Amino acid sequence: MALLRALLAPFQAWNDVTLRIGWWVSVVAIGLMVLSILLQVFFRYVLGNPLAWSEEAARFCMLWMTGFMAPLAYRRGGFVAIDMVVRMLPARVGEVLSFGLLLIALLVLVTAIPIGWGEVTGFSSKFATASLYYPDFQGGWTKVPRSWMMWSLLVGVVLLLTVNIELMLRSLISFFGGEETLRPIPGTEMAGGD
Repeated sequence: MALLRALLAPFQAWNDVTLRIGWWVSVVAIGLMVLSILLQVFFRYVLGNPLAWSEEAARFCMLWMTGFMAPLAYRRGGFVAIDMVVRMLPARVGEVLSFGLLLIALLVLVTAIPIGWGEVTGFSSKFATASLYYPDFQGGWTKVPRSWMMWSLLVGVVLLLTVNIELMLRSLISFFGGEETLRPIPGTEMAGGD
């Protein structure tokens, strides 16, 4: 049990910090996404001159918001789940089934990491976005590389993986009778548990 708790501590600490930062990044991203959409509506329908960059900027923000919010929702139990079968089973059998589902999720996430890396470093990452620019150091403007968008996929998958490992360790500790020693996951106190 002490080994499991020792393994859990760094994952729990990492997820506490990174997901808190990710929450704030997501808040900024959704604000910028809404702002770019409202600007597009104003320019298109009031001024009759639509912006070329607003939809792509909104998509960029949405991808990063999703990359940071999906792990947070997963950790807090915010994903849609059909847990009727687990609840119908005896408690121990349900815990084993839940752990098996976490193992399947682990396999999917481990498989997704090379895919995400391929999107960031592969052939298609060499292209630039159609209408997003950033200032370069020579005083001009450079198109935003597509890989900056695809990093959101890789970051999201890696964070989901660390959350999944934390949930697996918490599940094992609970299974072996240490549930009362686990501190609640931040944000689940009001949501009704983890």
